[in-house]
Amino acid sequence: MPEQLLFAAEVTLNGLMAGVLYALVALGFVLIYKASGIFNYAQGVMALFAAATLVGIMKGQVPFAHLINAIFGTKVHYFGWTVPALLAILLTLVVMVVLAWAVNRFIMRHLVNQEPIILFMATIGFAYFLEGLSDLMWNSEIKKLDVGLPQGINLWIDETTFNAFGYGFFIDNLDIVATVIAIALVASLIFFAQYTKQGRAMRAVADDHQAALSVGVSLNFIWVMVWSLAGFVALVAGMMWGAKSGVQFSLSLIALKALPVLMLGGFTSIPGAIIGGLIIGVGEQLFEFAIGAPFLGGATQNWFAYVLALVFLVFRPQGLFGEKIIERV
Repeated sequence: MPEQLLFAAEVTLNGLMAGVLYALVALGFVLIYKASGIFNYAQGVMALFAAATLVGIMKGQVPFAHLINAIFGTKVHYFGWTVPALLAILLTLVVMVVLAWAVNRFIMRHLVNQEPIILFMATIGFAYFLEGLSDLMWNSEIKKLDVGLPQGINLWIDETTFNAFGYGFFIDNLDIVATVIAIALVASLIFFAQYTKQGRAMRAVADDHQAALSVGVSLNFIWVMVWSLAGFVALVAGMMWGAKSGVQFSLSLIALKALPVLMLGGFTSIPGAIIGGLIIGVGEQLFEFAIGAPFLGGATQNWFAYVLALVFLVFRPQGLFGEKIIERV
């Protein structure tokens, strides 16, 4: 088999793995949009906040240490203990649930039935607030996140492909773990949305807030639940991206790469987020391999996804799995 073809196959596999990580972020957008019609601009910052909180808890870091030290003249930064990864993840999940309650209590409950643009602007404000809160609580330094996930080249795949083709595929163990987790997460969310009472209530709220209220659905409960689920997805995405590239400001920008994923998959489809992520991940890697590096000087991953999404919107604005809206006038 020609070496270029083997290299293209390796690029495709790595693109699939990268697409899964994009899809993990996109899932948070889909969950909130399905339940409330809100495009949550803050989803990427929620992933950053969750990852920073996880690192801070694991290291026993004192929240707001710099602020406390500045006010009281102390020099305390750590409690003097460390927390096991699993317990730290559970504690971080509790923090994300509390955050979900606060979002509903202080923001969303006051904006019921407002115009979508107002809700969108509220999430932009929340994103900047949460970003500042994260820096204030845990400082803005780049942090290393290690929760025990395997990383580095998968030797079995490398040896197997080398023995079969004379060319070893470089596949990262972390990407494989992320793929497995994403599959399990998507399956669980689909089951929850389709077959549980809370999932059906979530879809009812998405269709019509007032109608859902009239039949006894608690809007406050549903929104807290949905933002908690989005917080959980943000935690998972933050763990994967943080373990891969460190916990830093750029982690919040992964939300921007989730936008073309949503445009392709549809804003209301959980499976669509996964399919859209895979298309973007594979597309940008293959485009860079076949056209970007040889003819355009490289670095096409920065813009390819947005161009692809723009072209796609011309032919199918609702996305592959989105619901087509027909208005009769």
